[in-house]
Amino acid sequence: MTEQHTLKEKLATLRVEHRDLDDIITRLTGQFPVDQLQIQRLKKRKLLLKDLIARLESELLPDIIA
Repeated sequence: MTEQHTLKEKLATLRVEHRDLDDIITRLTGQFPVDQLQIQRLKKRKLLLKDLIARLESELLPDIIA
């Protein structure tokens, strides 16, 4: 397996986890009582995933010399 293929697989996995966290957060905010601490932790994890996704996407893009 090439490094680029591995990065693409990791990127796909992170995107799925990010989307799943979004669904969980939406569901939890609609419940009563709202567990703010759990929602805050999930949002923090989601933000971390977003940063990892952005980093992997930038690694997959070829460097363009201007």
